[in-house]
Order: sequence, then C-alpha cells, then structure tokens
Amino acid sequence: VMGVMGNKGGVSVRLQFYDSTICVVCTHLAAHRENVAGRNADFNNVYTKTGFDIGDEAVKEVIRSGSLSQWATGSSSVGVADHNLVFWIGDLNYRIDESLSTERVLGLSEKRQFDELRSMDQLNIERAKGRVFQGFNEGILNFAPTYKYQPGTDMYEQRPDKKLRAPAWCDRILWMAQEHAHIQQLNYLRSELNCSDHKPVMSTFLCTIKDVIQEKRHAVYEQVMKLLDKFENQTLPMVGLDRINLDFGQVRYDQTITLPIKVTNTGNVVAQFRLVPKLDERSPCKPWMKVSPKFGMLIPGEEPATIDFTISIDNATAQALNSGREVLDDILILRLENGRDYYITVKGTYARSCFGMSVDELVSMAEPVRNIPLDPLRRAEMRDSSSAMASAGLCVPKELWRIVDAIYSKGLHERDLFTTAGVPEEVMQIREALDTGKPFGPFHVHSMTEVMLDFLKKLSAPIVPPTLFPQLEIDAQNIQSFTRKFLEHLPPIHYNVFIYVISFFREALLYREVNKLTAAKLARICCNCLVLGSSSGGMDTESTSSMQRLAGMQLIMLHFLETNSI
Repeated sequence: VMGVMGNKGGVSVRLQFYDSTICVVCTHLAAHRENVAGRNADFNNVYTKTGFDIGDEAVKEVIRSGSLSQWATGSSSVGVADHNLVFWIGDLNYRIDESLSTERVLGLSEKRQFDELRSMDQLNIERAKGRVFQGFNEGILNFAPTYKYQPGTDMYEQRPDKKLRAPAWCDRILWMAQEHAHIQQLNYLRSELNCSDHKPVMSTFLCTIKDVIQEKRHAVYEQVMKLLDKFENQTLPMVGLDRINLDFGQVRYDQTITLPIKVTNTGNVVAQFRLVPKLDERSPCKPWMKVSPKFGMLIPGEEPATIDFTISIDNATAQALNSGREVLDDILILRLENGRDYYITVKGTYARSCFGMSVDELVSMAEPVRNIPLDPLRRAEMRDSSSAMASAGLCVPKELWRIVDAIYSKGLHERDLFTTAGVPEEVMQIREALDTGKPFGPFHVHSMTEVMLDFLKKLSAPIVPPTLFPQLEIDAQNIQSFTRKFLEHLPPIHYNVFIYVISFFREALLYREVNKLTAAKLARICCNCLVLGSSSGGMDTESTSSMQRLAGMQLIMLHFLETNSI
C-alpha cells in the first residue's frame, strides 16, 4: 500500500496470567512456493523488531519474576522471547519442497502418506538448518495439508480454469517455553471447515502457570541479596587500620616527629593501597608531611605493614606557620585498589618560633613570639607596643641581643669559636628559651654560637638583600666607595643588625690568638648567614657569575671586619 505496507505481516499480543507471561504472535508470511528466503526474512523481521513497552517498573517486576531470557535490561520494552510461553500461529506459507512434483504431493496427500511429505516440508527443512524458529517446537503433522482447497468443498483445488498448486501445510502452530516442563501439547489437528481455501488448524495445550507467594519470594530475594553482598564483600579487598587519627601534639621548629599506622589485610584477596591526592591537588599530603611508603601490597594472612607519617618543620614551613598562612591540619586519603577509601586525619599544634621570621617582625614584638597569638587583634596590640621598644633604643631583635649577651658572658676565648658544633640538647633548650622568654639553662658557648648563626641564616629574608650583591668585580681601588653605598642602601632594621653582628665579630677577633679566629674565616661565616641565609631568592650559587658576586661580597665582609669603616 503506497510503498509502505503490504498484504503480509503480523500482530503480537502479550498476556499475563498470575505471574506467568504469554506472547501470541500471528503472522502471514510471504507467498509462493519458491520464496523460502522471503518467508525466513519475514519471520526474523517480526521476531527481532517486536517489542512491548511496559514501563520501567513493570520491567523490574518481570526481572524479579524471572521471565526475561535474552532481553537487555537497559530498555523499558520486552521482546518476543522475554516471555514464559510463546505461541506462533498463522498462515506461515511454507510449502512442500519443489523437488516433489505437484502430482506426487496430491497423490501422497489423498493417500494420507505423510512421512515423505513431512520430510520435504520447507519449514521443517529450514528449522533443521537453524534458519528460522530457533528454540520453537511443533507437534507432528498427522493431518492432511491444509492448503489449497476449493472453497466450500473438501477437495484440493484442481479445476482446469484454476492454477494447479501443490498441497501444503501453510497453517501452523509452534510454541516456545522457558521451562519445557511447564507446557504439554495434548493434540494438534485441523478443522474441516469449508469456508476458505485453507483448513484451519488448532491445538490444545496444558500449561503450568506461576503463582508466586509474594512473602516467600521476598524472603528468598532478601536472602539471595545478602548472599550476593557477602560474596561481593569476600572478593573485595579489605584492610584494618589500627588508627585513623594522628595527633602530633606540639611540634617545634626544626623538629621531626613520626607516628606509624599499621595496615592489616582483613580480606580474602590481595590488597593494594596507595595514598592519593585530594581533588584538584597534586600531592597526597602537604609539604610539611612525609609518608613512607606511599603505596604497598598485602597478601591475606601477611604480617601488617607499617606506614610512617612524619612531620618536619623546615624553614619554609616555619615561615608559613608563623604568618598563619598554614596550619598543621590535613586529611589524607588511603585508597584500596578496587576497594574503599580510608580517611586519615592529621593535626598538630605549632609552637611558634622566632626562627623563620623576619627581623622587622621580631623587632616589632614586645614579647616572646610564643606569647603572641595569631589573632589579628592581639597582633595589632603587639605592633602598638613596638613604639615603647623603639623608644627604649632596642633596634635589633631581642632574641639576637640575648644570644650575643650570653656569648659575652661565657667569654670570647673559646677555641674554634663559631666553627664548632654545639650540643644538640642544649641547642634545643636555647631555642625554646628564645621563643618563650625563659632564662637560658647551662650551656656550652659552642651551642650558643650555633644557635646565633642558625638564627641569622633562617631569617625569612637575609640581612643583605640579593639586590645589593656587587655587579662588578671588587678590588682595593673601588671597595671603599662600594661599601659606603652598600650601607646606605641597607633597610634600616637590616642596617642595625648588620652593624651589630659585624661589631660583635670584630670584638671576637680581638681574641684571635686564643680562639684561633681569622677575619677571612669570619667573612665566609658572614656570607653564609647574612648574605645567603635560607632565602637567597633562588640564586644559582653554582654559576660562574654568581660565584664571582659571592666572592666580591666576601671581600666586602672582610673589609668591614678589618677596618674601622662603620
């Protein structure tokens, strides 16, 4: 019809009895004895394209009832095969193979000799080859071919004015069941009605219909889901952590603290773990935290693995903590491959220190740094109190003054002063006294000199800014003019500290016969703690030009130490 529809096709209906679904398909396939391929194509087209849109909730119910067989559960429609029972009926138009003559077919039909006819039936041949009706069943054809009769008679059409056609079983009933035991064909026969050129066929089936007891089904469903969950859990990696909260307590400058976490494989499969970064972050932990190892693997039954979490407060971290830009607080993510994430909280309290601060900040503080909170209002009060300190004439950090005074109290006669390491425990005690304002305990002078040099070196900005490094080679002819300009360009507080330290070193040189110090040795020390420090602006000290500039700066330090030009 208009190139869109023909006189052949099919219609399908879907039924549900209790908890069983039934699909009935009635088709009229392509005609003509030789057109077997056309009939096969018609069948496959109807079989694959038929779909019943039953909605998402109905689909879920069909799934739970176990009716679906080969249906893709991503769709909200079901196909022909997705039913408990399927009946395919109609004029399928399959004939007796052309290799058997029309006269032979007529003779065998009239004599009711059906064995040879059944073996030459096109539908039986195509089914045996697996081309159509795969999975379907049909009863034995024990009745005469149903086509083609003279209407109103029981005679095959053989009138001279009509086209002679070989009788055939065009009208068929086939069925398919998901459970073969649920269907039994009781009979398969034809009717002797005379109103058409076809004799209709009929069949009686005994079918078993599902009637699900919902309460029991729900109980079984819940039991199965629990078993599936249990099985899934048994195949997932699982570990146990002896703790997930790491409290490092009070952490001091230049201090390293390590806390371990033991990881035990509590599952039945290999567990691979690793620390992963949080969203939009590159590293799994902050710079002040080190984790070792960051990944590992545990076999079931293996001894627990230990992950060490270490906090280390270096100069850069101290600067960030002192300014309030950073806090010792983080959440780490330990991820299991194909498993869950474990969240490890890390916290600590930084004991604020004068190490890692700038001289401008230190001069503005009337109290020890440990007594000054990060609260903005309190810090404003401390800045206001700096005017009283300035009027008292304290123009260098009080911490530096305490260090120099303590060295003086011990005397400058100690051999190898400023070049011998101190006692680590004493160094820690001295730092604590500087931060809290408490008196120094007993100490060796070398411990105090080590603290002094470290204090100067760890300032957030070096006393001598990189911009004052000599750009040209320094010699005896131009050093006098350069040193004068050098002092003029030093920031005020930096100038005070520079003069204070140089004057102290010159005082120490008065005892050079005893302490074995030399001006050259102290010039190198000055370059190390006053010029380079820990914040030399990323200067490449390995390049030739930088080394020449550092050599020039060392000559300048030597000039200040050997001459009374300040």
